[in-house]
Amino acid sequence: MTAQSPIEARNDARAFSDSARVAFGAAYPDRPVKLTHGLADHPLLTLEALAALAERMPVENVEYNLGRLPLGLRPEDTPTNGLTLGETIRTIDTNGSWAVLKNVERDDAYRALLDMALAELEPIVARKTGPMVHREAFIFLSSPGSVTPFHMDPEHNILLQIRGAKEMTVFPADDEQLVSAEQSEAFHAGGHRNLPWRDDFLRHGTPFSLTRGEAVHVPVKAPHFVKNGDAVSISLSVTWRSERSVAEGELHSLNALLRRRGLPIARVSAKPESQSVQRLVYRIMRKLGA
Repeated sequence: MTAQSPIEARNDARAFSDSARVAFGAAYPDRPVKLTHGLADHPLLTLEALAALAERMPVENVEYNLGRLPLGLRPEDTPTNGLTLGETIRTIDTNGSWAVLKNVERDDAYRALLDMALAELEPIVARKTGPMVHREAFIFLSSPGSVTPFHMDPEHNILLQIRGAKEMTVFPADDEQLVSAEQSEAFHAGGHRNLPWRDDFLRHGTPFSLTRGEAVHVPVKAPHFVKNGDAVSISLSVTWRSERSVAEGELHSLNALLRRRGLPIARVSAKPESQSVQRLVYRIMRKLGA
């Protein structure tokens, strides 16, 4: 009998328990919630496996820098660490760095891992916000004490803690005191994910302490920052888009076009997928090169 590879041997693994799926279903899509997961021992998520993955990835799909950063860092001020990516990952316990491997689903083995995890949640997602589209996976590696600055992301996201501990502080996605309408419009037009920070924002946030085997669901565009613990951290982020998230992006992009022309902007409702007229206007304006 042919021996199973480590990857094949884990094909029966489950990412989320029944209780985790119930908790996710109660919170999705609008509320952050802490979950548990079963991928902490997966062979694709060891430090050596990730270093090997990083070294075969296209350069545009990796990002790494020094890890002790201020919460409100401007993108152009991000400091480099002077190491190669492979060196960064293999010595991340001592080099004070942070790294992200983007779109790891382009590797067949990691795509299978992503598909397995999301298949367990897909019925819940489809019922509430439509089919999962643009499925992606990101892997974050952080030295002790690293900080990921205050930012937002355009996807539905679950961050799974694989090794070490970190604290993610999540803020409401619809609070214009934190992210103005103009900032949302600029973000959907291709602006950077990092956001300006003020210390008085902190009272609006909810901290989630994550250890190995724990996870957190982060709603679309919910601002957040992350502080690593006193050991190396590895996290897997599984993400997807939905009709709702795509619609929100279209409406903010429409508002950017209207604002530039001095015209009244459209209200983005809690269910932007239902705003079919405004979405059609945006698509027509985009097609006409407006």
